[in-house]
Amino acid sequence: MARTPIIAGNWKMNNTVAAGVALVKELAPLVKDAKATVVVCPTATALAGVTEAVKGSNIAVGAQNVHWEKSGAYTGEISTDMLTELGVSYCVLGHSERRDYFGETNEGVNKRAHAAYAAGITPIICCGESLEIREAGTYLAYVAYQIEAALAGFAAADVAKLVIAYEPIWAIGTGKTATFDQAEEVCAHIRKTIEAKYGAAAAEGVRIQYGGSVKPETIAGLMEKPNVDGALVGGAALKAKDFAAIVNF
Repeated sequence: MARTPIIAGNWKMNNTVAAGVALVKELAPLVKDAKATVVVCPTATALAGVTEAVKGSNIAVGAQNVHWEKSGAYTGEISTDMLTELGVSYCVLGHSERRDYFGETNEGVNKRAHAAYAAGITPIICCGESLEIREAGTYLAYVAYQIEAALAGFAAADVAKLVIAYEPIWAIGTGKTATFDQAEEVCAHIRKTIEAKYGAAAAEGVRIQYGGSVKPETIAGLMEKPNVDGALVGGAALKAKDFAAIVNF
């Protein structure tokens, strides 16, 4: 099965509405011939402006989080209805910063993923290990556990349509990047984990990104690996030319 690569830019807590709109307007002509799926993930306040600005382009918009309930007393949260009304089609879930700084759990990621998928929003489910776990040599088992927990309750046919983002925590925002072989090792293990639970078709269909200080000069080597289907890009996604260079690998 030929998997379409997916390159997503996670803006994190950067860009005002005006800056975000300006960025995608600069980006659109640079990526119009991209063979990969192109996604930008602005802050919540910029979602409306950015989704409007990308109309008519091949750029999709993702949110950086979503709640599992449709509505209610959940101060500071965003529902799937609020996102779909804007035309948001992807959502980053379980990013290490959400887990580390805001206490998100595997169970919460799973509930958010089910809510997003049921609403027609494709989850980009993040996983990854800390430097301590990497050095202890238990990182494959750790990441496999995260994946199994995040995908609990999904049917095999649905798993095939999801996106997984492997982000070694020790390589996020540090300037360090996993070697191409390190990225491939874990992405291959994620696919093997999914195959064991959901079958070959699900494993072949699911797209697995690498994230962690992805740069224009490293994307080609990553994309040569058979189990790396794209990238979740942080800092480089804040500059149109850099992000376009990654998209057009």
